[in-house]
Amino acid sequence: MQVSILEQSVAVEGKPQHITIQDSINLAKKAEKLGYKRFWVSEHHNHPSIIGTAPEILMAAIATQTKNIRIGSAGIMLPHYSPFKVAEQFRVLEAIAPNRIDLGLGRAPGSDGRTALALNPNSRNDSEQFPGHVRDLMAWVSNEPLLEGHPFRHLVAQPTSDTSPEIWMLGTSNYGAQLAAYLGIPYCFAHFITDGSGIKEAIKIYKSEFRPNNKLKEPLVNVCLWALTAKTQEEAKYLFASRAAWKIGRNFGHLGPITDPDNALNIIHDNNWKEQYELMFSDAIVGEVDFTKNKIKELVKKNDIDEIAILSWCHSEASRVKSYELFAEAFSLNSSQHRQKNLSLN
Repeated sequence: MQVSILEQSVAVEGKPQHITIQDSINLAKKAEKLGYKRFWVSEHHNHPSIIGTAPEILMAAIATQTKNIRIGSAGIMLPHYSPFKVAEQFRVLEAIAPNRIDLGLGRAPGSDGRTALALNPNSRNDSEQFPGHVRDLMAWVSNEPLLEGHPFRHLVAQPTSDTSPEIWMLGTSNYGAQLAAYLGIPYCFAHFITDGSGIKEAIKIYKSEFRPNNKLKEPLVNVCLWALTAKTQEEAKYLFASRAAWKIGRNFGHLGPITDPDNALNIIHDNNWKEQYELMFSDAIVGEVDFTKNKIKELVKKNDIDEIAILSWCHSEASRVKSYELFAEAFSLNSSQHRQKNLSLN
């Protein structure tokens, strides 16, 4: 099983936001040393908690500071943009890091309605045209011709080369699964958004309806999940308090940077959220190393998953990095056999 990282550049109480972006770049460098296959970055806009707004720029910065790890968007929210412009951006990224670029695409706004309108006044219409725009983008970014009679058929996304980004469809519903299957591209299910709801049906639809092609002979499934580990169950639960307090607060309309675990536990206590916190912890992939590893392996086996991408939030960057180190060790990512398999799949 291939293991990757999803990075959201989460705002942390007391930390300047530019440091958060620098932490994302440093984590990518660390991920490469640890043996992770891919390092994907997300896109959100006008979000008080998640400040990664321009994945294509962050990817370029990471590409210049890494050598082997695949770098991707998870994803580019296509209804905000011109497919041709996105193709040009990713052709440049491919020139910077040949055979290392993943172009993950999504239809969700990654923002509220007003922000989506500010990004693109025609976002609602473009969202309805999403399948066609993905088709055009796939052709442009791969330097292949568009459909006969297409008004933009003779446009070329430059710079051209002999390699192309790997295109992924991201989603949480059957819609994205069906589209990925029809287009014959890899599919990534965002488990961390739905807490797993809908995963089995989406993967089943994708695999049963998948259309093989020259680039991908068999369906390829990645699942992005939220997970956190530490040396003890108690420490992991303590660190998880920051995420839990944020998530419960979000349900009441409160958004902002994540706070430290001590303050998070006080917030949970003062608001009588203890029962919700305990339930959330019992359902989460959080705990000591063997516990979380087994929980992940069970999820993978149950849903016939090919790859996973791990997303972790922590108030302490050192604790977050340590969690990724422990996962890398648990899944033997730095073993010579695993490294050779990663290289053969690039």
